[in-house]
Amino acid sequence: MRITEVEALNLVVPTKVDKKPISLAYDEQLTKIVFDSYKSTLVRITTDDGLTGVGECLAKLTPRAISAIVEDAFRPILIGQDPLDVECIWEMMYASMRHRGHSKGFMIEAMSGVDIALFDLIGKALKLPVYKLLGGCFRNRLDAYASSLRLRDTETIVKEAVAYVEQGFGAIKMKLGRGPEEDIKRVAAVRDAIGYDIQLTVDANCAYDVATAINMGRELEKHQVYWFEEPIPPEDIDGYVRLSSSLDIAIAAGETEFTRYGFRDLIAKRAVDIVQPDICRAGGFSECKKIAAMASAYNMPYAPHTGGESAVGIAASIQLAAAIPNFLTYEYMRSDWSETHANPLRNSLTLEPVETFADGYIEVPDKPGLGIELNEEIVSKYRVNT
Repeated sequence: MRITEVEALNLVVPTKVDKKPISLAYDEQLTKIVFDSYKSTLVRITTDDGLTGVGECLAKLTPRAISAIVEDAFRPILIGQDPLDVECIWEMMYASMRHRGHSKGFMIEAMSGVDIALFDLIGKALKLPVYKLLGGCFRNRLDAYASSLRLRDTETIVKEAVAYVEQGFGAIKMKLGRGPEEDIKRVAAVRDAIGYDIQLTVDANCAYDVATAINMGRELEKHQVYWFEEPIPPEDIDGYVRLSSSLDIAIAAGETEFTRYGFRDLIAKRAVDIVQPDICRAGGFSECKKIAAMASAYNMPYAPHTGGESAVGIAASIQLAAAIPNFLTYEYMRSDWSETHANPLRNSLTLEPVETFADGYIEVPDKPGLGIELNEEIVSKYRVNT
């Protein structure tokens, strides 16, 4: 079996966001740029026996940059390779730009999509779900939390939180970033509405400096918040160490990090208590399995980030979560950026729904590969030229 074709598919769905849905620096200048559309770059790999695998690169800003890497830099490496040599292929892709310092960003996001597509292809070839390729299924359903109560008015988020509880969720995440005083008032309002039997976590999307985050964390502890996600910018590793050592509340982060090398300091320095890699950004199955293993050596749980993914990335996250021993909980996105424009790349990109939710859990499918089939009508409708 040899690879004969590698194709990048850029999908863009225009939408409208009047106000930032999450904390965002320079929001007046950047909100319309960052949240002007739902985006995804898919990777489709075909072999000489007609098998096809699909993966996803996280493409929140510029899909064309990522697709160019896939087709111009990686296609020449991949053509003619045996897809079963997935680890070797990963290292060759990484080596292609290693001496130029591209160990984060678009380069690794592009590699992530390729790696996911290879595992999908291998699973189809062997007629096995990806979790079998990763070592087996630790769980056939995933504990899931509702994500996220966004930066909307308090009445709206309280109603949403109550609705999630009624739908069977035992855990909910909400966004912070409107300032410490207002954030705490909103947390208190949600906690009063859902009670203390429901787990509540918060995500600041890097809204605060270290001192403010420490003060915030102490207030959040009073409301029995389980974790404080991305309280400060990801570059400040020492700041995360100070936070983790100063607070009883768990500190979670990692959605903006790349590869085992990027997670090494977060884990070894105990900068966080919970790691949150995104499989479509951190290096695909090959690398996320290593990150999970590294975290397990420090008895650190793994809670995958799924915030910017289409149905393809979601399917990959579910397979990985089933296969790693230190999985904690699954992020089930229930709220899109726009209140008026739902995301078809999440809801309609596959012929069958990827996420089947009941009683607080997501079911893990047992079909070959990722267990999905693309809806080619949706692909054609939203595909843009590279």
